[in-house]
Amino acid sequence: MSHDPIARFRRFFRAVTSEVGALDDSFLGRGRPLGSARVLNAIGHGRTDIAQLRDYLGLDSGLMSRLLRGLEDEGLVQTRPDPSDGRRRLLVLTPTGQREFSAYEDISNVRAEALLARHPHPEALLAAMDLVASALGRDRIAFEEVDPRDETARFCLQQYYEELARRFEEGFDVKRSADPDAIDMIRPRGAFILAVSDGLPIGCVGLKGTDKGYAEIKRLWVAPSARGLGLAHRLMAAVEDTARNLGIALLRLDTNRALPEAVSMYRKTGWTEIDRFNDDPYPDFFFEKHL
Repeated sequence: MSHDPIARFRRFFRAVTSEVGALDDSFLGRGRPLGSARVLNAIGHGRTDIAQLRDYLGLDSGLMSRLLRGLEDEGLVQTRPDPSDGRRRLLVLTPTGQREFSAYEDISNVRAEALLARHPHPEALLAAMDLVASALGRDRIAFEEVDPRDETARFCLQQYYEELARRFEEGFDVKRSADPDAIDMIRPRGAFILAVSDGLPIGCVGLKGTDKGYAEIKRLWVAPSARGLGLAHRLMAAVEDTARNLGIALLRLDTNRALPEAVSMYRKTGWTEIDRFNDDPYPDFFFEKHL
C-alpha cells in the first residue's frame, strides 16, 4: 500500500541511494566507488586513527583494510605510526589524496546547492534531512567540552534564546536574565558541553560555577531535529558527571512553566523542587540535586 510505513521508508532510501550515486562504480565521476570515497572524505575531515575511523563508518576490519589498501595503491593515503604511541597507526592524505578530497568536496557542494535550489521549500527540506540524520546517527552523538565563547557554542545559545523568546508569554531578553558569565562555565569553575552529530551541534548544556556552595545547570537545549531521542537526559548525565569530576557536590537549576517537558524530566531524574534561590525574572520552578 502506498501509505504503508515500511514502503515509505524503503522509498526514501531508494531515492537517497539514487541521488548520491551509491550504485555507481565511479562515485561523482572520480573513478572509485562510494566506499573508497567515503573513507577518503573521513580522513580529509580529520579522522586519522584507523580504529576510530572504522567505528565511525561502521565497517568491519576486513573491508576497512581492503578500502585502505586500495587508496594506498592509488597513492592517495599513507599510514604512519602515531608519534605519541607507536602501537597506533594514523592515516594521512598525500598531496594527490588532498587534491582528490578537495575535488569531492567541491562536486558534493555544487550538487547540494543545486538540489536545494530546485526545491520550493529548501528550509523545510533541510529540516527533514536534519530529522533523519539525527535519528540515524543517534548512537554516534559525541559530547565535547568547549569554550562557551566559541562560535559553535554561541550558535547553540542563540538558538536557545530564540526558542525561549517564542515560548515564553512575556518573551525573553537575555539581558534581563541572570545570564551566566562565560568565565564561570570554563574549567576549573564550570564547563560547557556540546552534543555533536557528525560535526554539527544539536544540543548544549552549561555548568556555571559559583561561590555559594553550589553550581548551576544552565542553558540546556536540544535541536528540534534531535528531540525525542533521549538527548536531554544524556546531556544532563554528562554535565552531572563533569560536576562530580570538578568536586561539586550540589547542583541547582531553574526553569519556566512554558517548558513542561524540562520540569517533568527534572522531577523524574532525582531533582528536588526548592524555594526560589535567585532574582531572575523568568523562572517559575527551582530545583537542586545532591551528587
